[in-house]
Amino acid sequence: MKARFCPNCGSDKHIKSGIINDRQRYKCKDCNYYFTVNKLGKRIDDYYVNKALQLYLEGLTYREIERILGISHVTIMNWVKKYNIKRPYQTDYHPTYKILSTKELSDYFSNPKNISGAGVLVTELGDKFMLIKWERFKD
Repeated sequence: MKARFCPNCGSDKHIKSGIINDRQRYKCKDCNYYFTVNKLGKRIDDYYVNKALQLYLEGLTYREIERILGISHVTIMNWVKKYNIKRPYQTDYHPTYKILSTKELSDYFSNPKNISGAGVLVTELGDKFMLIKWERFKD
């Protein structure tokens, strides 16, 4: 696989400069920057990126999202920075969440006490559902 452009300056003028970890190393003739061809890294499906950012906006912490989705909290922080996600201003509430099957979700909504006086959001999470609930303020 031939490198086309220097990642430092964008020049296409480069020469081979050895092999590092079984990958060809190049040296840019314009800026003298050493680089290797892009490695094929582990890529996470966009579905999980969207879910992580959605849960972040709902008020869950990075570690809570990590436990739910199984994706590193550092990765989630990097996505929040990359996409410049800002949480809306919130007061002193923290939502509670539950992971439920289809049957459990149906049973949950069949009891009116579960949803009385609360805001509820349901989102798909693979073959299960996540229910996020927060209490409304009482005057």
